Amino acid sequence: MGRVTVRRPVLRLRGDGRTGRPDTLAVEEPLEIRIGGEALSVTMRTPGDDFDLAAGLLHAEGVIGAAADLAAMRVCADTGESGRPTYNVVDVTLAPGVPAPDPSLTRAFYTTSACGVCGTTSIDALRKRARFELTTDAVRLAPAVLRGLPDTLRQAQRVFDRTGGLHAAGLFDEEGALLALREDVGRHNAVDKVVGWALREGLLPLTGRVLMVSGRASFELVQKAVLAGIPALAAVSAPSSLAVDLAAESGLTLIGFLRGDSMNVYTGEDRLAG
Repeated sequence: MGRVTVRRPVLRLRGDGRTGRPDTLAVEEPLEIRIGGEALSVTMRTPGDDFDLAAGLLHAEGVIGAAADLAAMRVCADTGESGRPTYNVVDVTLAPGVPAPDPSLTRAFYTTSACGVCGTTSIDALRKRARFELTTDAVRLAPAVLRGLPDTLRQAQRVFDRTGGLHAAGLFDEEGALLALREDVGRHNAVDKVVGWALREGLLPLTGRVLMVSGRASFELVQKAVLAGIPALAAVSAPSSLAVDLAAESGLTLIGFLRGDSMNVYTGEDRLAG
């Protein structure tokens, strides 16, 4: 695995003073995902949990649906400009009978790189048929428990403490216990890493769970939660209009501006206890 952080010189200006000092930065490097040796996707990410990232991204794009769809995953020690291995390639072998992704998906991946809605060409293509039914998930969420999620998430962000430059996604149970946390320079990558971990552990659908993200709630993050069978998504910032629409259509409880003792519940308020 590559380094998660690096040290770089920085000039710090404070008031009338200036000092030179090293600063710790989060690493951002490309990860190429291959299927059977054939390139599928290139995305910018923070190194670490690359198998989870690859599995989560393939799940979000409908290539795989369960751990049984994966026969093997390996890291390729590709050589970078320095001549040293970078470990920035993951090669995935699909299980027998699992169809290879459509060639058009590969083209879409490369044109979108690591931005926004990866691997898709239209809004209609994003409205994929979910494998799991969220409307039957009867989990009850106490507002007091939800209010504690941001602090729990923040306290578990070890790399953020050193860099101040990473997004986080955390998976919680209904009692507020943190089950998994992943950090990345891309918030969609952080969610893919959480979902990929759950898929590889055979935990999908994530019934009764809450996904907490450190930024805003975009359409793409709502989609990833719905596809993983997560009934509730909470964010410290705002959702987009399309995120709210998809959450309402899918039966997802969507919470934004979860800060301190307040929150905005945009959809699925029936799951809130009390």
